[in-house]
Amino acid sequence: MAFLGNRSVNLLNLHYGIHAIAETGGNAFFAVFLLKAGVSIPGVLLAVAGINLGRFLIRPLILVAGLRLGLKPLVVIGILAMAGQFLLLSHVDGPGWPLWITCGAGAVGGTFYWTAYHAYFASLGDSDHRGQQIGIREALVALVGIASPLITGWSLVSLGAEITFGVTALVIAASGLPLLGAPNLAVRRDVEVPLSSIWPGVLMQAADGWSGAGYLFVWQIALFVSLGESFAAFGGAMALAAVVGAVTGMVLGRWVDMGHGPKAVWLALMSLLIMIGFRAVAFGHPALAIVANAIGPLAWAFYVPTMMTALYNQAQASPCVLRFSIATEGGWDAGSIAACLLTAGMIQLGLPLGYAIATAALGSLVSFGILRRYFADGAPAVEAPSG
Repeated sequence: MAFLGNRSVNLLNLHYGIHAIAETGGNAFFAVFLLKAGVSIPGVLLAVAGINLGRFLIRPLILVAGLRLGLKPLVVIGILAMAGQFLLLSHVDGPGWPLWITCGAGAVGGTFYWTAYHAYFASLGDSDHRGQQIGIREALVALVGIASPLITGWSLVSLGAEITFGVTALVIAASGLPLLGAPNLAVRRDVEVPLSSIWPGVLMQAADGWSGAGYLFVWQIALFVSLGESFAAFGGAMALAAVVGAVTGMVLGRWVDMGHGPKAVWLALMSLLIMIGFRAVAFGHPALAIVANAIGPLAWAFYVPTMMTALYNQAQASPCVLRFSIATEGGWDAGSIAACLLTAGMIQLGLPLGYAIATAALGSLVSFGILRRYFADGAPAVEAPSG
């Protein structure tokens, strides 16, 4: 299993597996906790849009820090800021300053973490084993996602938000420990990244951000409402979905590495559209909503290795992976902001949540067009990792 021979990627995947305990636990409950705390559905979506707007505005500052510190410290800064977000979250009791401060911490954490993490993974990974390395990462997420939402739902009901999100913050902070054994990577100063080399990645991420607003953020709210706004029932539904995705990501990642990228793109599109359509009609029907939620990891098992293989290979082939990541993550923010504002407006006007979920299909179609062209042209040659 040559794809396990990269020690640095293994450490990064171990970090991500620990981090996923919080992602599939506390972070999965972020939007629904705000709803339970008295924030309206449009207000929750506006809060998400606000976090992403903050990320978009401060993201260029990442380059300044990266030139001075390198990639690994940026990931650590993001980890610590994200932990701070959850320490603040338990104090939110509706619209007001605690909510805005929490969103600000989330913006800083998300900006540093995701920008640097994607650049770091792209630099350390191997282009010929990319799909499998991503597949292992996603399988770890799925495995920890079986127990984590169940425990989080129980803890919110039995122990309260302060203990639950305090533990989430500790888990996020502890996820940085495996990175102690990973190398730091410097960021080059004297380099130019042509717009033509990053534009496909920017569009790909913008489409992904648009889709995620519908089939993730709006859907989590729709699922929570469909299950009677029960934290325990919501956690159970998320755990069931994780069981479905525990193995399929690794299988699909290997399939992409074997040269089946063009077929994987079609499977990714079909599975995403089926998932989005199912979720759009499932709102208000508890049993149907649980099934629709369980379809998600199966769709992502096709989509994530396919999309991230293309994105990471483009990043590693770029003159500077950090600058590439800053641009493409900015694209994700822009797509998510636009879709969150649109869906918040739709819901405020009284349109059903299913209509808002269905808007995700547009982003999926755009992603399909970009990925189809990428795999039709073949993956770019990759030289030594660059900062």
